[in-house]
Amino acid sequence: MRQSARNYKRIVIKIGSSLFYSSKNELDANLVNEITGQISQLVREKKEVILVTSGAIALGMSILKLGERPKELATLQAAAAIGQHELMDIYRRFFKGRQLNCGQVLLTWEDFSSRNRYLNAKNTLLKLLELNSIPVINENDTVSTDEIRFGDNDRLSALVATLVNADLLIMLSDVDGLLDQDMSLIRVVDAITPAIKSLACPTKRKTSVGGMITKIEAAKIAVDSGISCVIANGRTDGVILSVVNDDQPTGTLFVSKKGLTAKARWIAFGTKTKGKIFVDDGAKAALLNKKSLLCVGVTDLEGNFVDGDVVSVRDRANVEFARGKVNVSAKVLEKVKGTRFDKEIIHRDNIVIL
Repeated sequence: MRQSARNYKRIVIKIGSSLFYSSKNELDANLVNEITGQISQLVREKKEVILVTSGAIALGMSILKLGERPKELATLQAAAAIGQHELMDIYRRFFKGRQLNCGQVLLTWEDFSSRNRYLNAKNTLLKLLELNSIPVINENDTVSTDEIRFGDNDRLSALVATLVNADLLIMLSDVDGLLDQDMSLIRVVDAITPAIKSLACPTKRKTSVGGMITKIEAAKIAVDSGISCVIANGRTDGVILSVVNDDQPTGTLFVSKKGLTAKARWIAFGTKTKGKIFVDDGAKAALLNKKSLLCVGVTDLEGNFVDGDVVSVRDRANVEFARGKVNVSAKVLEKVKGTRFDKEIIHRDNIVIL
């Protein structure tokens, strides 16, 4: 047994674009049927399932007969607009055939960066689950710009898992999992080390933006939040049910750590940082010892952040080791950095060590 058995109740499943197409570059309806069938079985087992799906842009490219992923943002958004309703119609038809409702939820970084919108999104997803419906989530590619894009749905799926406090994140792709240097499947990853990261390589598929690198980065968000994560091949028969129910499931399991609080998850992963604060060795040691960040330890800063923004905290070597919600603006901090200012720059309750 790879890990002591857990009763996974709330499960986030991510489906990559690479799974949607057959060898003839046509939508693989049989695979969509197989995946939705497994999800419906989980629902019958009283599991709660959230689906994070890629494929809108890929479907739009297929309809528009585009051989390469568009580089121009407007064309990319147009392909997404055409493909998104086709994608949802596919899921609606397959879930309806199994007496299940599904609801579309489109998200951008702004829905995570704003604490109120973050909680609003969470409440919507939990209500859909309460109504025995499948939330089907995608990035809102029709309006996303570079500033508010997730960049890939691997990261989005991990953020959704932390948002709803899931028990398990399953990322399905066209690979069996993480392979070692001998191309053998790694069954269990206890810690995401530099050596593990070095095994990843970016994708070369024309319809995709992710790859194993983004999957490992997403897995780290999940496991640091106390959520188990599995990367597996979506074309393996019964893969989802195997991951959830079998003692020896398919794919690569990333073992979860002790979970962060909901607030800490939001600070660490749920919002884009608005700037950087550089600290000296003494301040770093204090922060690692669960102390607040004081002005005297600040050596430099970047960005135009304001009170309440989340910033990256970095050491002298420019290595990010923490994130926190600041109590002062960049304009004020620039004037008082290195002094004995009477206000904490970041309170210890609003700092997360990465």
